[in-house]
Amino acid sequence: MKRLSLVTLFLIFPLLLAACGAAESTPAPAAPTAVSQPDPVTEVEVEPVTTIVDIAIADGRFTTLVAAVTAAGLVETLSGEGPFTVFAPTDEAFAALPAGTIENLLTDPQGALTDILLYHVVNGTVLAADVVTLNAATTINGEEITIAVQDGAVVLNGTVKVILTDILAANGVVHVIDAVLLPGS
Repeated sequence: MKRLSLVTLFLIFPLLLAACGAAESTPAPAAPTAVSQPDPVTEVEVEPVTTIVDIAIADGRFTTLVAAVTAAGLVETLSGEGPFTVFAPTDEAFAALPAGTIENLLTDPQGALTDILLYHVVNGTVLAADVVTLNAATTINGEEITIAVQDGAVVLNGTVKVILTDILAANGVVHVIDAVLLPGS
């Protein structure tokens, strides 16, 4: 009988160990946890719309251009949907005009000033990569500006250099130029 007990013990003991080990290795079911919900959105951050006029105002190199656009009543137009390509003369470009030119233009902002300003604007977005492939572009005032690449620089009307390109706006693009374009020149 001792023999039978010993054999039974040897047979049952591994089964008991396996059963105990299995019970210990089986993880207890996890207690339910609350699923966290994201907080409801109360504010939506929206990128500000930066128009051509916004860029000119914020840049600081175009105070004369902004004053002229304002005097001519073109702020709303150049802040509109567009798209527009603006060849923007710097303050230095306006300062290079003959003395008294700006003052004379400001006396009749709806006439020659508007004509000159619209001569700096082309319908559509014309990026620098496209500008270099053109020989001319028709401006909003109906006249053409000539375009050439000379010594690696884009030159308008034979003398006005594009000095900075592709300043993107929500309603087009700005290219900075080193002189004021004059219609009929």
